[in-house]
Amino acid sequence: MKKVLYYLIATFAFNTAIAAVLNLFMTPFWHQFVFSQCIGFSVMTINVGLAHFVKSPVPRVAMLSITLPASVALGLTLGFAITGVGGWGEGYVLRVMAMGLFFGLIGVITFLLYERIEMEASQRELIKGESEKREIEANLKMLQAQIEPHFLFNTLANVGSLIDSDPRLAKKLLERLNDWLRIALVRARSSNANLGDELDMLENYLQILKIRFGERLRWRIDVPEDARQSVFPPMLLQPLVENAVRHGIEPKLGGGEIGIRATLDASTLRIEVSDSGVGLIGDEGGGAGLTNVRARLAALFGAKGRLKLENKAGGGVAATLELPK
Repeated sequence: MKKVLYYLIATFAFNTAIAAVLNLFMTPFWHQFVFSQCIGFSVMTINVGLAHFVKSPVPRVAMLSITLPASVALGLTLGFAITGVGGWGEGYVLRVMAMGLFFGLIGVITFLLYERIEMEASQRELIKGESEKREIEANLKMLQAQIEPHFLFNTLANVGSLIDSDPRLAKKLLERLNDWLRIALVRARSSNANLGDELDMLENYLQILKIRFGERLRWRIDVPEDARQSVFPPMLLQPLVENAVRHGIEPKLGGGEIGIRATLDASTLRIEVSDSGVGLIGDEGGGAGLTNVRARLAALFGAKGRLKLENKAGGGVAATLELPK
């Protein structure tokens, strides 16, 4: 609609300028104005409208060779009717037709050039957008890849330390790791992964950690089914849980509990990962895992994706993710 309005305003201005030029040689101005507007708008509505649908050069030129003279003739007829001056029997009609064709051709060529420039600009924007999209996807994969090896190396190190001292526990740890890897691989290849898939991965992750921490690590997951079905980026929650365990539960005598809750409203998915640990100390809010999460949020959601960390009144820390729905 905005484009149509632009064409109408540009056509009116172009026609008025032609009338002003013709008024230097022919009077009165009112007659020049009416004829210029009638011819100009006839040319614009008929030729520009048809040229918008006929894109191939040869058919477009063939069409314009017919419609351009016809539209000028229609504009002249309207001008005769509105002003009540002249008619097709007048001797100057061919001269007026020639001027109408000349200015009409200028207008059509101007439109075609503008259309071509606009199309090339759109193509450049499309190419730029695709390039930026590929760059963002590559950055996201790189950020995700930074998380997985860290977790795997730690788990395999735990397996190595348990093989001699407790082979049964080492076997159990490997089984849990196998479950986690299977879910992680399926999720990484899926194009419609959701929060429920992420929580399944976290359940396995916490089971792996429990082998190490025993009863010092407890957790509860309170997420309604509608929130579980929400689309959710992979490996976005695990760094928050890992941070809660490392900086909250592990340093605390007797351990503690991890809580994962989610709420969903019309525009936002909110997920809270809380712990009953020792709370924020120093610059723990700026670790590599949390920096990774913030970078991925910025790449995926811009300013609409947020991560907030705060000490809880009763002890521990709450990390809250806010994602646009």
